[in-house]
Amino acid sequence: MNRKSIQGRWEILSWEQAYDDGRLVHPMGTELEGFIEYSDYGMFCVIARKNREPLEGGQWSASDGDKAKAYNSYLTYAGDYDVEGGLIHHHVRHSLFPNWEGGSQKRVATFNGETLELTARLEEGTAEARTARLAWRRAAAGREE
Repeated sequence: MNRKSIQGRWEILSWEQAYDDGRLVHPMGTELEGFIEYSDYGMFCVIARKNREPLEGGQWSASDGDKAKAYNSYLTYAGDYDVEGGLIHHHVRHSLFPNWEGGSQKRVATFNGETLELTARLEEGTAEARTARLAWRRAAAGREE
């Protein structure tokens, strides 16, 4: 696996978090849409819960509760990336989650040409320690889902 071999668009298949205490959580449910795209210019990732609820108000006039629901059903970030053996490092420049900006997200990658699984250990050494797994499939040219 290298930078060239993973370039292109990958459609999200699943996202789960397996906690060390046995819990299995799907942060945005089991019905997802979105993609991660790798190119010569960097990477861009967007994941959303399918059939998101519309805001009751307008973009700027919606209640804080509605805005929080929208935030909890959508994730996006972008930046550069490096591939080193079985690791992909996402160097986050822009993110819906400001705390990620300027940092790097290290992902262990399992790649077979048509599917890509990215895993990461989160909150190691705490009661919330877990393994996050995101599965993707290579998008067919011209297909939008």
